[in-house]
Amino acid sequence: MNTQKQLLTKAKLQFHSNFPKRHVGILGGTFNPIHLGHLLIAEQVREQLCLDKVLFLPDKIPPHRGVEKAIPTIATDDRVEMIKLAIRNNPHFDLDLTDIRRGGVSYTYDTIKMLQELNPNTEYYFIIGGDMVENLPKWSHIDELVQMIHFVGVCRKGFEKKSNYPILWVNTPELEISSSMIRQRVKKGQSIKYLVPDDVAWYIEDRGLYND
Repeated sequence: MNTQKQLLTKAKLQFHSNFPKRHVGILGGTFNPIHLGHLLIAEQVREQLCLDKVLFLPDKIPPHRGVEKAIPTIATDDRVEMIKLAIRNNPHFDLDLTDIRRGGVSYTYDTIKMLQELNPNTEYYFIIGGDMVENLPKWSHIDELVQMIHFVGVCRKGFEKKSNYPILWVNTPELEISSSMIRQRVKKGQSIKYLVPDDVAWYIEDRGLYND
């Protein structure tokens, strides 16, 4: 490394060291659609771990299932717009489009690497359901990931709080809500009030989503 590059790197590190460390949660998923369960988990984790923010990180294509089945049934723009509507009244929530903009399969390792390069003064807390914890050994670059971020496991009935990896366990009120259940209810013409934010329910109806 030449002298000029060394000085620039040193100056950059010193610049970032003058700022306090930020603690930011990440909640990923297809959000197809986002619902009150997502919002409840994000707020509970933020409060219990004293996080500065929680980022909602929509996938382009999730990596942990068959790619064809994982492609959302609605346009990416619709999923993103519903997230915006759902989180707009919470100053501690933000939307992050890193995976959407990158395109392709959304591998967590690639996402975190990119976020850390952009925000070296931030510690990330990746939020997953207790049912997903047992699948961590199958994640791409999992051994590197556990060194890069904190995994936060949301306790779920029927799943033990154990893992070969370090997990921060958080208890939250359980809501039996899923995106697939909401899609099915819309298709059957049933109400989704109190399952999603009112603005999201309005958006789904206005755009005629999930009717096919």
